[in-house]
Amino acid sequence: MKNTPIVVFDFGGVLLDWDPRHLYRKLFDDDDAAMERFLAEVNFSEWNHEQDKGRPFAEGIAELSGQYPQHATLIATFGERWEESIAGPITGSVEILEALKQKDFPLFGLSNWSAETFQRIRPEHEFLNWFDDIVLSGEVGLAKPDPAIYRVLLEQVNDSADKCLFIDDSEANVVAARELGFMTIHFESPQQLRLELSTRGLL
Repeated sequence: MKNTPIVVFDFGGVLLDWDPRHLYRKLFDDDDAAMERFLAEVNFSEWNHEQDKGRPFAEGIAELSGQYPQHATLIATFGERWEESIAGPITGSVEILEALKQKDFPLFGLSNWSAETFQRIRPEHEFLNWFDDIVLSGEVGLAKPDPAIYRVLLEQVNDSADKCLFIDDSEANVVAARELGFMTIHFESPQQLRLELSTRGLL
């Protein structure tokens, strides 16, 4: 295929429905207000980002539990029952990934994900084996939107940013990629992604 772009997928929020709320909603008996207060109080997103960058879960849990001993059980449960934070594949997106693979597009993954937890779920999802290569933040010690992790990806694909189409549900990650010269799609839904890819002549 002439001028075939390298298609780069984020995982959580694009191909897999990951959200800590899937687990914590159970632990808070569907009391969303209490759940959100807890997540905000412990600054969950920033804390989890450190595991994405490679900090061992045991270390992160010990540190946060020390800061918030009243929430120690809730914090530890996230590590123990982490798989429950994934509701499952985002079927429409996986179908798009399969269609691109059948058309022989080069496929790469660029995901903010703990190396520990990724290995726990990888065997359950065959489509994660469809990629030519995956740059995982927890393995390289860098995380989006740090420009350095995009440069690691470019070393792996062995091509320039303008040859890569990057798909992510985080606007900050998309903006960082665009500033480095990537073509980008800010993912909102499988339907929107399919339309954008079709508009570009890729599907």
